Amino acid sequence: MTRTLISRPAVRVAGVPDSRCDRCGAAAKLVAQFPSGGMLAFCGHHANRFADRIAETAEVVVVEPHFAWRGVEDPAA
Repeated sequence: MTRTLISRPAVRVAGVPDSRCDRCGAAAKLVAQFPSGGMLAFCGHHANRFADRIAETAEVVVVEPHFAWRGVEDPAA
């Protein structure tokens, strides 16, 4: 069995520019950028609901300031 190192995405705390959740249309609290070049925006509810999957697949995650995303312990770190 070959072990593969899975790195967490780079997490940045910054304003999410006027985005809407791609799942429900609410104001976005998180935008995920994927290695394929695609991007998805998530409201707080959906960002936390899909936190594990986002953390596994995203290359960069931009989190709105003061939003407690469950995908990282401390996004300011």
